[in-house]
Amino acid sequence: MRKTILVTAIGSFSSAAVIDRCKKENYRVLGCDIYPAQWIVASGEVEEFFQAPLATDQKAFCDFLEQICKEEHVDFVIPLTDVEVDALQEWRQKAEELGVILCMSGYETIEVCRNKEKLANFLEPFQICRMIPGRNLAQMVKEEEDTGFELLDYPLILKPSRGRSSQGLTEVKNAGEMRYRIQGFGDDLLDYLVQPKIPGIVITVDVVRNPVTEQIRCLPRREYLRTKGGAGTSVYVFQDAALEEQCMAVAKALNIWGCVNFEFVEKEEQEWYLLECNPRFSGGTAFSSMAGYDMVKNHLRCFTGEELEPMGEIKGQYLVKRYQEYRMES
Repeated sequence: MRKTILVTAIGSFSSAAVIDRCKKENYRVLGCDIYPAQWIVASGEVEEFFQAPLATDQKAFCDFLEQICKEEHVDFVIPLTDVEVDALQEWRQKAEELGVILCMSGYETIEVCRNKEKLANFLEPFQICRMIPGRNLAQMVKEEEDTGFELLDYPLILKPSRGRSSQGLTEVKNAGEMRYRIQGFGDDLLDYLVQPKIPGIVITVDVVRNPVTEQIRCLPRREYLRTKGGAGTSVYVFQDAALEEQCMAVAKALNIWGCVNFEFVEKEEQEWYLLECNPRFSGGTAFSSMAGYDMVKNHLRCFTGEELEPMGEIKGQYLVKRYQEYRMES
């Protein structure tokens, strides 16, 4: 009997690669999204589609999941966006009661990964990668307000500690801008970080780890063109032993389970600064599959008790995402 997988947010960038691989692995694939089926191309690629409430309404979203999982006998849930990962954090016990496996890392791992300040503090003692130095915005205001923020080394980046897809990220170029921005934050100062702007190219690394077998696979790519939401559209996939060694060490320290993506800024050759760990598939997961390693297939293996596939030598290559028009049924 085929197992059933529910994939969330199937209108997102990674959905096509995830749905396609799950179908090839002979799963019964269901999908949901906050938008109606007519707006989502992938709705025609799953066996059943369900329109979901916003995951920011955690109770409504989790009640919806519970109903679908009961009615459709769901075995696995694969969340594709950060906001759904956050919602599922508090649904773990119910999922276990229903016999549903959540295909994502453990509670503590995600709590660290989803907060950039916690992530930096957690990794600092390990000394395994460069981190961009940062201060809590409320702390910075308290320490620097008497100087009018004139002595800070600009440009600076303000970003939400629990941000996603570059939302809320702001570049501040001088003290006047800083004073203006701070006035707009109100009581949210505690939820923001202040970091220096590190110039360079963004590198995304798809990382899959099976903690049971202690296997880790990594595949980096330089992202030359990106959407405003931080998804790469023109990339160069490559291999680099030193970078991959760092990623493996970080994945092990965080106890990553399954496939996630790390983002770095490459300032100079072999000088990388870790930006964040997104505890879900990257928007460019399909690039890794095209280049020669299927992250989705091996993500599934982490939750079915199978070993990861070996990764051979992968040739450096440019890959580009294109958009295509579809006619949907009215």
